[in-house]
Amino acid sequence: MVKTDLSTYDNSWYKPGRGPLTRLLWYLVNALFFINPLNPFSGLKVFLLRLFGAKIGKGVVIKPSVNIKYPWLLNVGDHCWIGEKVWIDNLAQVSLGNHCCLSQGAMLLCGNHNYKKSGFDLLVKPITLEDGAWVGALSVVCPGVTLRSHAILTVQSVATETLEAYSLYKGNPAVKIRERSIAE
Repeated sequence: MVKTDLSTYDNSWYKPGRGPLTRLLWYLVNALFFINPLNPFSGLKVFLLRLFGAKIGKGVVIKPSVNIKYPWLLNVGDHCWIGEKVWIDNLAQVSLGNHCCLSQGAMLLCGNHNYKKSGFDLLVKPITLEDGAWVGALSVVCPGVTLRSHAILTVQSVATETLEAYSLYKGNPAVKIRERSIAE
């Protein structure tokens, strides 16, 4: 029987899109201005994200203690909210449409490992939230998942597949529980 052998792990094929100096600078900026809970100012965070290559729309709110892996792989539409302690582990592109909400402690995970391979190979896929999508507090969106327009992933749920538009999903793995209707 073949066993896991992490000594053979090799992710040298993965290129995050920027050199080591830029990654080091971002690591420091991320620690000082994003992860640090003492900076409540969204405007400064938006400026810094744009400086490092993120595409950020207008009216974006970024709360304290947010962790973003690579800003150059991040697109955020207009009037999005990113709550406290959100973790955007964007080894691949993460795209948020307009009016999206990432509630407290939500995690967007673009990377995983192939448990079927002895070397635990790295797997990387993008994540997309279409307009009006909402990821509930402490929920997880897995690699390759799309939340269609106005889909909701409820509190502490795990999205492993695409969520249909105007639908609510709950559980681990998340399953559709009902349609979403929005009153004016």
